[in-house]
Amino acid sequence: MTAAEEFSKLFERMYELCNDNGWGDPFSYARSREIHIAGTLKHKISDTLAGADGVDEDGECEYKSTVSKHINGTYNGISVHPTWRKQKTYLLKEKIAKYKNHYIVRYDGGKIVEIWKLDGMDVFNILLPKLKKKYPTISTKKDPRLGASLTKKEIYEYGVKIL
Repeated sequence: MTAAEEFSKLFERMYELCNDNGWGDPFSYARSREIHIAGTLKHKISDTLAGADGVDEDGECEYKSTVSKHINGTYNGISVHPTWRKQKTYLLKEKIAKYKNHYIVRYDGGKIVEIWKLDGMDVFNILLPKLKKKYPTISTKKDPRLGASLTKKEIYEYGVKIL
């Protein structure tokens, strides 16, 4: 069997596994990584592609993954609301602090090399000033959605290393 043929069989098998288990398209966004992370952490895989990525002992949780040399957690594509007050409420109740636990994961190739767990309120408090700074400039951008990242330093300071 050639490498391309083996890849095709594995591709089809992954899709079949995800379909049989109700996990959705493994090749949509970072869904395959979410499934991999949930399996590694022994979490339940979220039933939907929107909202929570997994379910841990405390309920719905968020996963962020990177293939960068240094760990980071990027929160992109955040919906924008008409006022900063409404934006902050959305971030608190529906987007970031809604999830008690956030897991930041760094990959090297197909292998997980480190996982950090952060409290949702810590993530909210770290990202809020960064998002507030960007908020007034959103109307001048082609993609007006908000985004900000947790740095390696912030993850190490506020997180608990799981792996």
